[in-house]
This record gives sequence, C-alpha cells and structure tokens, in this order.
Amino acid sequence: MYYKKITIALFAVTVLYMSSCKPKGAGNAVSGDAAAKVYVAPGKYDEFYNFVSGGFSGQLSVYGLPSGRLLRVIPVFSVDPEKGWGYSEETKPMLNTSHGFVPWDDLHHVEMSMTDGIADGKWAFVNGNNTPRLARVDLKTFRTAEIIELPNSAGNHSSPFGTENSEYIVAGTRFSVPADYSNGDVPIDTYKENFKGHISFVSVDKNTGEMNLAFQLRTPGVNFDLARTGKGKSSGWFFFSTYNI
Repeated sequence: MYYKKITIALFAVTVLYMSSCKPKGAGNAVSGDAAAKVYVAPGKYDEFYNFVSGGFSGQLSVYGLPSGRLLRVIPVFSVDPEKGWGYSEETKPMLNTSHGFVPWDDLHHVEMSMTDGIADGKWAFVNGNNTPRLARVDLKTFRTAEIIELPNSAGNHSSPFGTENSEYIVAGTRFSVPADYSNGDVPIDTYKENFKGHISFVSVDKNTGEMNLAFQLRTPGVNFDLARTGKGKSSGWFFFSTYNI
C-alpha cells in the first residue's frame, strides 16, 4: 500500500511539472493541418532549396523547403559508392591532393555565388575543414565540378566567403603554419618567428566558375575562425574572427 501511494504521488508531480513547462498559450496537441501547410504536391516545386553541410560525411545535402524533403546528397570530398564518386576514372582525380589520395574531409560551410550581393543560383562553394580544399558545385547539374587545394594552409575553416559578385572566394587558414614547411618540420618553439597566418583570395571566372588562387596575404601567426566579405556600403572590407590573439 505504501509503495502504491508513493507511485501515485510521483506520477502526480510529474504531470504537474510537465504541464508547468508548456509555453503560455500552447495547446495540448499539434494542429492537424501542420503537415498540409508544408505539403508540396507531385509535379510542383518547393519555393526554396536548403543546402546543408554534411560535416564529417564530406558531402553536401539539398533539402526542399517548405516540404523538408531530401532532394539529393551531393558527394564532394568523400567517396560515395552509390554514385560511384571517387571510384570512376573521371572522379578519382578529384580527390587527389599534394599528400596523395584523400577520400574524406569535414565539409563545414556553404557559400552561394552572388550577383550584387544576392544569390544567383549558379554555383555553391564549400570548404574542407581538415584539409585545405575548396570545391565548387554546379547548380545546373547538382554535381561537384571542381576541387582545388590551398597552399600555406592548415585547417580550412575560415572559408569559403565570397565577395558581392563572387569575384573572389576568400579563405583564411584555421591554424598558422610556417610559410614553407616542405623542407621538413619546424620547431614549435619558433612559433612567433616562423608560423604565419595566410588569407587566400581565389578568383572565380564569371562565365565558367573555374577557380584559381589569385594571391595570398601573409599575416602574423593568427588562427582565423570565421569571416565575411563586405557588401553594399561595406564593399571592399573583409571581416575575420580569430581565437589566438
């Protein structure tokens, strides 16, 4: 009898607690027409596309909004057996780097190509966070068209961030590195002297989208985290956050 009383009391407290956590004005059930409000009938198109970074999958996902339907997973930095990405003679070279074949990465950020600061639907640019790579996805075909590797970079987190007409895609290295460490290791106790930050400006051909490293800015040993390029009144300015100053 004592056990039953305790159980009933605890149940009553739980119900009271759950009721008190509801936002003011919240009903007891989700409206029955919630699904109908986001339904997109066959043959109709979603109003928006949501391009979502895949993180350690190394891929880019595309969802329709408001339906929320997964429209396509676009392989970029990682092999994808379903689509043959990284297995065919056409796609295997896309995953070659200066360190050999690297069929994985951490895809962090997505940047749409722009005209006058507004997304124009031509290309999507994405970064590889673990390896210093940038990729361009063609939005006509929803396939990766190009991958390039950035020199003097370690951890390509601070990218890709585009100018208002996609003249440049800008990328800052997440971790400072020696400007040229191809000749071997550089002692960490020479950090202040030898380790530098680098900001890469990658030009984008306005017709084909082809990317090329235009130039780099060498900075003190700063670790760049996130960035934005100015648009409109702030055109020509570049803003970077860091975490080791």
